[in-house]
Amino acid sequence: MVKLKKGVKRGSSSSHPPAADQVDMTAWKNNGSTGADGARDYEAGETLAVGKEVEAAAAAPARPQWGSKYEFILSHIGCCIGLGNVWRFPYVCYKNGGGAFFIPYFICLVTAGIPIVFLEIAVGQYFATGGISCWDISPIFRGIGYGTTMMAGWLNVYYIVVLSWGVLYLYYTLAYAGSGSLPWSTCDNDWNTKYCSIPLLKRNNETALLGAELPTSSASPEIVVPKVDPTTEFWERHILKISSGINEVGEVQWQLALTLLMVWTICYFCIWKGVKSSGKVVYFTALFPYVMLIILFFRGVTLPNAWQGIAYYITPNFEKLGEPGVWVGAVTQVFFSYAIALGSLTALGSYNKFDYNCYKHSLALCACDSITSFIAGFVVFSVLGFMAGELGVDVKDVAEEGPGLAFIVYPKAAAQMPLGTLWAALFFVMLLFLGLDSQFVTMEGFFTAIMDIYPRIFRLKYSKEVFIFVMCFVWYLLGLTMITNGGMYVFELFDTYAASGMALLWTAFWECVCIGWFYGADRFYDDIQRMIGYRINPWMKYMWKYAGPIFTMSIMLFAIARSRPLTYNRVYTYPEWAQASGWLLALSSMISVPAYAIYRISRESGSVKERFRQAIRPAIEERPEAIAMKEKEALLKPETTNGGSR
Repeated sequence: MVKLKKGVKRGSSSSHPPAADQVDMTAWKNNGSTGADGARDYEAGETLAVGKEVEAAAAAPARPQWGSKYEFILSHIGCCIGLGNVWRFPYVCYKNGGGAFFIPYFICLVTAGIPIVFLEIAVGQYFATGGISCWDISPIFRGIGYGTTMMAGWLNVYYIVVLSWGVLYLYYTLAYAGSGSLPWSTCDNDWNTKYCSIPLLKRNNETALLGAELPTSSASPEIVVPKVDPTTEFWERHILKISSGINEVGEVQWQLALTLLMVWTICYFCIWKGVKSSGKVVYFTALFPYVMLIILFFRGVTLPNAWQGIAYYITPNFEKLGEPGVWVGAVTQVFFSYAIALGSLTALGSYNKFDYNCYKHSLALCACDSITSFIAGFVVFSVLGFMAGELGVDVKDVAEEGPGLAFIVYPKAAAQMPLGTLWAALFFVMLLFLGLDSQFVTMEGFFTAIMDIYPRIFRLKYSKEVFIFVMCFVWYLLGLTMITNGGMYVFELFDTYAASGMALLWTAFWECVCIGWFYGADRFYDDIQRMIGYRINPWMKYMWKYAGPIFTMSIMLFAIARSRPLTYNRVYTYPEWAQASGWLLALSSMISVPAYAIYRISRESGSVKERFRQAIRPAIEERPEAIAMKEKEALLKPETTNGGSR
């Protein structure tokens, strides 16, 4: 029994679940199908039966919540806006038709990206649970949660390695600040070979990259073709000390081992207290990269020849729209950028207050992510235009994506800029913070999923902190395989397969099927209405039921059909055993959906049909606020007889 108190507000600042005598029934509005003429209102102080579930939940330990809505917003920004916005989106856009790429990108965004982002957040918020147990809305699909958690685990191993490279680059940038040059701009270092040569553009009375005066000449500009660029040698021979292939593992690079340990230590202390600690950290880690991005944007667009590069970025090539690969690129980019199918969004949503408007939030944050990616393209291609102009080559000859852009192309461009040390330092600081919050939010999603299925264990004192420490240490040890001489080949293997587009698409397909067809899109719409107070536009449920599954499955099958043997740097082809290992990485998460479905059906009793029906029946505990509202709806709904309402 619940006694309604005067002045108690739905979604008050008290921790979830609220005490039983604080459940507010008066806040529910008559919307859609709820309520009817003749239904009497309930006044403050009136006693109302809301069921044993509410009272039982009220006695359970309170689930942590965000200190404010801004912590959730910034955590979501940190989760989705990461390295891919800077080093992947601009290149994918340029490669797939420039400005014309925004057409398939926007279509994929509307039909799959935004609906699935909202789906994941709303599921977490309504049921207040993590990425595994939330799929007990239809238990046969719990394998979705195991798959997303597996992918998050693999991602935690290799994504952070990029940050260790960035920290080391930042160290060398600052260490050489007093020398007047960057360490990758010269050929007189211990790691350089006799083949090292600096690309120079000879002009009248101009200086070379080293800062030496060139002879005065009236001759036309002439390009001196380098044998090996010093920036490439710094990356491959000094940072990576890369071997000739994955078979040559070599030794662990102690400098990278130290920087990797440092980054893991930072991540641990960012999340060791859960959202209580990570919610405070994101105020800096999510906002600071925007300051850096804005500074680099204005620096980039004011460089000589910057708009030559920007033209390559935004000039539309509509002929590309007829190529299937462009649509694959659009869907893959949306999924990578929005952190779909990793369980992180569900975990973030689970710490929201029940009545938080996650619908408007999802629309706004998806727009923010896409706008950030677009602006990052100006930052990247303005620098590429500048560098192409300095070297006298075409922009397409210097355009790269991924680690090649971050650790070869941009450092090379910074070496040619006035105050190059400053711009290099700002760039690597931005990369560090972009990656840092994406890393620890992904970790938060992993830990939330595990802890929510073993709540009794993690109620023990210090159990959470110890578990997080152990997992961070295990991930650190696994990450050491990626900072050996052959570590870059291992990194590329993980980056291609572990949390790949194929695995993400497969998981997102089953998420849409589960909500759209088994739990029920209309039923989920009712749940959403209880949270936010109104019924959202029906287009979203059609995306879950039809467009989402069709898009994800068709693109996944096409991607598999056009898959090619994995290569590194377009030169080295991975041996068959390595490629087989990559497919096993992908299958480690994909197999969980059918495997758990078979397991779940085998646990039930009766005929196959009866087992299936039992396996799809919801077996999840709702939040007390949701239960109370459902019972209020039932009481407000008029009883009907053969003669009509009475």
